[in-house]
Amino acid sequence: MRDFLSSSLFFGMILSVGSYLVGVYLKNKFKIFIFNPLLISIVISIVALLLLDIDYNSYNNGAKYLSYLLTPATVCLAIPLYEQMKQLKNNFTAIMIGIASGVMTSAVTILILALLFKLNHTQYVTLLPKSITTAIGIGLSEELGGYVAITVSAIMITGLFGNIAGELLCHILGIKHPVAKGVAIGTSTHVMGTAKAMEIGEIEGAMSSLAIAVAGCMTVLASILFEWAI
Repeated sequence: MRDFLSSSLFFGMILSVGSYLVGVYLKNKFKIFIFNPLLISIVISIVALLLLDIDYNSYNNGAKYLSYLLTPATVCLAIPLYEQMKQLKNNFTAIMIGIASGVMTSAVTILILALLFKLNHTQYVTLLPKSITTAIGIGLSEELGGYVAITVSAIMITGLFGNIAGELLCHILGIKHPVAKGVAIGTSTHVMGTAKAMEIGEIEGAMSSLAIAVAGCMTVLASILFEWAI
């Protein structure tokens, strides 16, 4: 059985999609934030691979085909933004300042934490792209000389946290305007956070979609400036 699953081109895809659907079912049934579909799918996938003694490369032979959809899916986020173009025009300056503030806050926070924990240069630059989408983060990490695998993990953890707690944090911090919510979630937690923003509302989803692209470009520039801080 193990050899059959390891050699199957569909095992990784079936496990990924199936575990996510289980997460969706649990979320709809219990209505508890901890039953987040992304979190549930990650846990189920890890447990399944450990129990079946299947290495990541074998799993990824099938799951990688889902990764190919990541870039076009990100591009498709431009559709809700187009539908909310009026909101963008009316709040353009505030949106750009908000995204820039989020990007700089992320970079400065990483720098401070890297100094506190005495990280070396490679470890430090590995974490700089943590708040941008994987499609951009992987390339940026490679260019900076970071550990790409750890960068991907950091991006996933950041996005998962935003997906689970983004709305709650906005409530705690008193962020009520839909444009502000979307900008905050998209800038800090990229695509995974945007998925949650779309659940909150159309304006939040559109602004979060915009924030992903703009924050990605700004993060590249900020990383160049902050790269040699350590």
